[in-house]
Amino acid sequence: MTVTAQVGRNSTVFEELESNVRGYCRSWPTVFETASGAWLRDENGKDYLDFFAGAGALNYGHNNPVLKKALIDYLAGDGITHGLDMSTVAKRGLLETLRDTVFAPRGLEYKVQFPGPTGANAVEAALKLARKVTGRQGILNFTNAFHGMSLGALSVTGNAAKRAGAGVPLVHVTPMPYDGYLDDADNLCWMRRALDDSGSGLDKPAAVIVETVQGEGGVNVARVEWLQQLADLCAARGIMLIVDDVQMGCGRTGPFFSFELAGITPDIVTLSKSIGGYGLPMALVLFKPELDRWAPGEHNGTFRGNNPAFVTARVALEHYWSDGTLEAATLTKGRRIGRALSDLSTGVPGIATRGRGLVQGVVFEDASQAGKVCQLAFDRGLLVETSGADGEVVKLLPPLTITDEEIDHGLVILSGAVGAICAG
Repeated sequence: MTVTAQVGRNSTVFEELESNVRGYCRSWPTVFETASGAWLRDENGKDYLDFFAGAGALNYGHNNPVLKKALIDYLAGDGITHGLDMSTVAKRGLLETLRDTVFAPRGLEYKVQFPGPTGANAVEAALKLARKVTGRQGILNFTNAFHGMSLGALSVTGNAAKRAGAGVPLVHVTPMPYDGYLDDADNLCWMRRALDDSGSGLDKPAAVIVETVQGEGGVNVARVEWLQQLADLCAARGIMLIVDDVQMGCGRTGPFFSFELAGITPDIVTLSKSIGGYGLPMALVLFKPELDRWAPGEHNGTFRGNNPAFVTARVALEHYWSDGTLEAATLTKGRRIGRALSDLSTGVPGIATRGRGLVQGVVFEDASQAGKVCQLAFDRGLLVETSGADGEVVKLLPPLTITDEEIDHGLVILSGAVGAICAG
């Protein structure tokens, strides 16, 4: 037996060498080996249906054959792999496709920035740009928000445990109540009052950053009218509106951008995760042309030019977003899951459901039950994770390409797990 094979079968190496910071492997204690579509297989041959999709980085599934062929062909032809921000054929193809397939049909005229290849880096760049353009320091964020784990992104994140990991004060940010956080139907009342009252102590901020659906925060769904009012509020006061579409963009809620349903045009948009198509690292910051005040190299990164990701991103856009087929299918599948979860909540006391498109959540009054449900689901061959401030939500985030049969299979496992845990 080779050394590689021995390591592959010996899971102790992870505990011996890998940092305690590792997380998902604790929830799903097996060694995965292959994956295809909506399925993963571990080294013992057990299959798991994936309702996690790489935390939203695999909207088109594992090893999508269309994207895989394009990637293999590009690498076989000695295409550029690492390009910093140099002009390449792969980058040109992506930019042209973004313009023709995404921007033009939606009447958008965004400039495109390639930051470092993570969502957090896109958020950092967006915050820096808003501050540079306005000359103001403050940012308004929202309760239960999640925007990443670097210092700037953490500063606009709500979760206390994640914020504590910064080790330094997270300043120049003021949290506001997200839609539904308060009992009052007008959850923007306090923001308006604080911004317009010279005695509130709140200085005019550079920007407001918001997720249209808070995935990590507990599948909290903002109403269309709330998003519209927020956009109007920002525009009337000269405040930049940043929409973080890192997880909810690229079709997760149905339309390519999650804010399309509200008919708004954010000043700045952050994208990562599934924008790379194949799960390859890539991020974009989109912003209105008049905001392009960067000096050359003012925000940069060694790996902002991941050309293989540019190739798979382009092909994903061409294949899935040249018409409305995927959007319609995602909305239909979302309704399918929503109906099933609604039926489940009717029959099981102490749970509720919420979601939009193919991000759906089961909310438990007893937060401890959510984690137990996820563990039992894993034992039975389904990957789902918890979210919310107290881990009280089981979050469903399947690939957009999942079949109805696979959805039903996963829902049977989930329903059985919920019934077993809540009955106990």
